[in-house]
Amino acid sequence: MPLFDLPLERLRDYRPDRDEPADFDAFWSRTLAETRESALDAEFTPYAPPFAHVEVYDVSFAGWGGHRINGWFLLPRGAQAPLPCVVHYIGYGGGRGFPHQHLLWPAAGYAVFVMETRGHGGASVQSPGVTGDPHGADGPQAPGMMTRGIMDPDDYYYRRVFADAVRAVDAAAAHPSVDAGRIVVSGGSQGGAIAQATAALHPSVAAACVDVPFLTHFRRAVEITDRDPYQELVRFLATRRDSAEQVFRTLAYFDGVNFAARGRVPALYSVALMDFVCPPSTVFAAYNHWQGPKEITVWPWNGHEGGSGYQQEEQRRFLAELLV
Repeated sequence: MPLFDLPLERLRDYRPDRDEPADFDAFWSRTLAETRESALDAEFTPYAPPFAHVEVYDVSFAGWGGHRINGWFLLPRGAQAPLPCVVHYIGYGGGRGFPHQHLLWPAAGYAVFVMETRGHGGASVQSPGVTGDPHGADGPQAPGMMTRGIMDPDDYYYRRVFADAVRAVDAAAAHPSVDAGRIVVSGGSQGGAIAQATAALHPSVAAACVDVPFLTHFRRAVEITDRDPYQELVRFLATRRDSAEQVFRTLAYFDGVNFAARGRVPALYSVALMDFVCPPSTVFAAYNHWQGPKEITVWPWNGHEGGSGYQQEEQRRFLAELLV
């Protein structure tokens, strides 16, 4: 697993031009307005058997199209509300898993709201899921989610996911134990991409923890990595040779670089220099466009696992200093 991307000194200055549709902001304003036409209807059901020191709730709320999105909500038992809350998004293929997999933030004194990504969780043996994607996209697609509805931005899979993610912040903020002014979004890989987008789309987000983000700087990613999930796009384009212009037009509405250019809140990024899944230059492309206060942790000898537990320690430090 060698170093394969630009040298670190060049990565720190790598700030490519953005391919941004003229109606990017209008597209997302319309998407969120349509999503919020459905009542949020957040439900928090106590989880049994209970944990001794952590309150756990089985969560559902109305996401894009009014579709029910599932998750977990955990907070330290007996803590004085309102609490800061981390809204956490899951990596590609994973579901919400089990409550015991999300104990870090309650142990640190925060609430955590875990949003399951619609349609995922059926292929992960460690983090199964329960949320489907009832919206049927027309047209061909490669196996996986990357090309689902890709010929039309309105129908593209990640339009629904990013809208769900914004609603997850709404649902967390509506809980009486949460301080709506201290909500942080977090995630790694796909979850990092969702956190990156949500921090740009939701005005109430206070900070973002973005680890090895996926769905960022699409064209460079598909040109320099042969790993899935980006290879789903390559396989689709290899079959639909006449579709490249339309595919990249759609992806421009979902590119993390364009969301990063709208990021104003404090952000902690991470990048791994041997990451063939989310190449370092794609991460730095977003980081260098981020407009708010920011810092990035570089893991020189790691692949897509990034910093793992080491990065969680960085996040604890970052939030302890920020959420005083």
